[in-house]
Amino acid sequence: MPKTIIVSNRLPTKVQRTENGLTFQPSEGGLATGLGSIYRQDGNAWVGWPGLFLEDAAEEDFIAEALRTDSMAPVFLTEAEIQEYYEGFSNSTLWPTFHYFPQFATYEPAHWAAYVAVNEKFCRAVLALAGPEDTIWVHDYQLLLLPALLRRERPGCTIGFFLHIPFPSYELLRVLPWRAELLHGLLGADLIGFHTFGYMRHFLSAVSHLLGLPTQNGLIETPTRTVLVDAFPMGIDYERYAEAAASDAARAHERTYRQALGTGRVVLSIDRLDYTKGIAQRLLAFGQLLGRYPEWVGQVSLLMVVVPSRDQVPQYAALKQEIDELVGRLNAQYRTIDWNPIHYFYRSFPPDELAALYRLAEVALVTPMRDGMNLVAKEFVASKADGRGVLILSERAGAARELSDALVINPTDINGLAEALHQALVMPADEQAQRLDTMRALVKRYNVFSWAKLFMNQLAYSKMKQHTLAPDMLDAGTTDGLVGAYRAAPRRLLLLDYDGTLAPFHPNPQRAEPDQELRLLLRALTDNPQNRVVVISGRDRATLERWLGHLPLDFIAEHGVWLRPAGAEWALFQTLRNDWMREMRPVLELYVARTAGSFIEEKDYSLVWHFRRADAELGAVRARELLAHLTFMTSNTGLQVLEGNKVIEIKIAGINKGAAASRWLAQYPAEFVLALGDDRTDEDTFRALPPPAYTVRVGTGARSLARFHLPDVAGVRALLRRLI
Repeated sequence: MPKTIIVSNRLPTKVQRTENGLTFQPSEGGLATGLGSIYRQDGNAWVGWPGLFLEDAAEEDFIAEALRTDSMAPVFLTEAEIQEYYEGFSNSTLWPTFHYFPQFATYEPAHWAAYVAVNEKFCRAVLALAGPEDTIWVHDYQLLLLPALLRRERPGCTIGFFLHIPFPSYELLRVLPWRAELLHGLLGADLIGFHTFGYMRHFLSAVSHLLGLPTQNGLIETPTRTVLVDAFPMGIDYERYAEAAASDAARAHERTYRQALGTGRVVLSIDRLDYTKGIAQRLLAFGQLLGRYPEWVGQVSLLMVVVPSRDQVPQYAALKQEIDELVGRLNAQYRTIDWNPIHYFYRSFPPDELAALYRLAEVALVTPMRDGMNLVAKEFVASKADGRGVLILSERAGAARELSDALVINPTDINGLAEALHQALVMPADEQAQRLDTMRALVKRYNVFSWAKLFMNQLAYSKMKQHTLAPDMLDAGTTDGLVGAYRAAPRRLLLLDYDGTLAPFHPNPQRAEPDQELRLLLRALTDNPQNRVVVISGRDRATLERWLGHLPLDFIAEHGVWLRPAGAEWALFQTLRNDWMREMRPVLELYVARTAGSFIEEKDYSLVWHFRRADAELGAVRARELLAHLTFMTSNTGLQVLEGNKVIEIKIAGINKGAAASRWLAQYPAEFVLALGDDRTDEDTFRALPPPAYTVRVGTGARSLARFHLPDVAGVRALLRRLI
């Protein structure tokens, strides 16, 4: 039976060395909770680093065996790998870049080499367990290269990836020297998940700009597969936090804390030491609150918990010093004999004490400068069963997309944050209850288990969709069936695209005229009175007439704008206007000026920007920019932007190859229909034809509405020869 393998940098169990030897400590993290029911099923496994550097092979064997009984497979890292892969590239390059702190990022080639090597080490560990049809779910920024490495070795596996931190905008990502390699690594997955639509949109933009791959509706078309990208906001184990807050242990701790604090109001801040969390800004805002509203002096205390993290790193050490100094200054400025404004703890708290702090606090300050999701906000909400409490939440945390009933603030606006604190402290009880009830219902419904289930279901769907949308190869057996149906049919309709289908592409489109072989093939097909052969192309009518007008062919030109049955006159599909071309042409001319080798083709009712002769990388970048520019300009105008093979075309919406093909089929019914095409414009034809029609996509693209595919023009001509 196929199995599921979870892969993350850390295992859900941490191995520690103590005076009594090696100990195993289960993780309290939300990921371990949400995926526990998956990796512990029969045959499944979780692959990751156990959190300890070892030099003794016997200890490694002992740990591996102990973890194997709990469905875990350890990846042992050397001290150098921990320093260069984990502390180096993962946390000194990717972490600051993805969190919008590029000034802290380092770009060390040695760190990149270690990152590649460790991703390969993880790949070998997964391959030792994974069968050809297994499901593999990879997690987070430490393993961005792993999906592609696994895809290369296990092409049939179903691979998912989820990023637990923000994905930055294209402008930030492009700073990384290894940005293309990272994106290619992620595209080995079938489904790529992010916490929010914003992160998803940034990723799609980066893929479009940096790799030149077409993206549409969350789908990325790679040369071999279609990759689905979606947003999955992660939740928490709601019941666990709600029950912990209601427990006798939490109530006892709350009574102890309340006795120590007196009757004063409590504002709570809990975070790991990190420059992304906005801890110093919270302190400044709390100081402004006391200065601006002196009535709160002696009445409100800030209970600040900072969990130690990497404080040997210069940026973290500097932040720790800044926090210490701010706390000292504010306490010195506002402290009284019986009241302390800030209670500062530089340590972690056990779960039952954290639950007591959530119960105690009337206001929670969750104001990171940038955060993937931030589960502290959801933990606070889940703990407030009494309906009393206010959440102040940064707009730059992923949770703000869901918890809109919080007081959502800009974390760099110190004045605004101080005002939000005052608003929270004076908020009426009924408003607090209404806001909390709404948020608690959401956090309860979309918990960590529903998150995991939704991702796994979507991963299975994405694989199914790949198989559904990927046409079957038109192999010998299928070709025999097609030829048999052709010969048995009294009437046949053949809809044939030109460029990339009947004839290969040429750097100069006007030099792609038909060769003698193609002319003879078309002549033989049209000589048969049972055949109606239609050249359905984006080409202008004058070019088609010049190249093939001597043959008794039907023509559909300019993607359906101009129609001409054999022996008849050209006619418009419908009355059209072209006055819009004066406004759009300057935009195309701008991109011609910026892209050497590109040029504009002006047809009767459309404009085309060609970039086949441009530098491949530059042309792809400019095409992405132009496509976005034109899509914006043509919204609600009745115009349509089409992306073809090395071309972008603007035309009147609603007129396409599919509409013209439908008209032909209605006017000239046929028992056998064959349509051949190579790009997106031909998908309209495939969509318009009845299910029994033989629709064939030419080229290597994975996603198509066509039933079959052929590799190239040579395959098309071989098929046409069989028909003759």
